[in-house]
Amino acid sequence: MDKIPMTKDGHAKLEAEFERLRKVDRPNVIQAIAEAREHGDLSENAEYHAAREQQSFIEGRIEELEAVLSRAEIIDPTKFTGDTIRFGAKVTIVDEETDEETTYQIVGEYEADIESRKLSIVSPVARALIGKTIGDTVEVRTPKGAKGYEVLNVAYA
Repeated sequence: MDKIPMTKDGHAKLEAEFERLRKVDRPNVIQAIAEAREHGDLSENAEYHAAREQQSFIEGRIEELEAVLSRAEIIDPTKFTGDTIRFGAKVTIVDEETDEETTYQIVGEYEADIESRKLSIVSPVARALIGKTIGDTVEVRTPKGAKGYEVLNVAYA
């Protein structure tokens, strides 16, 4: 089995979600199913069907998180130094067309969150940046066409 790289923070968030699902959400949905059963005819009981659907989602997510956490390889980016981009790096890039600067952190697939500026290591932008250094330019193929970026800064904090 392949290891799944992730930061310490990303691992902690997945652990917290896993524990919440097991200790809070699962018991709550079991209670909701029991209450819905008390209302009688299950074939036309929308509350029962909604609770069963929610239970299915929770159980599926618990299984997924269990598999991910068992294969997690926690990488501490604060132990890295230098100007070469690798997992965990906080990278400031500038769009060569618009001169818009953006800082991203390259993280594991399961902790990626574009709103928090965390790019998955398997994303096209992150794959293009890996191995580059300050001053390098990269071209990323996107659905809207090729985009060019220049690396302005690399930090491991």
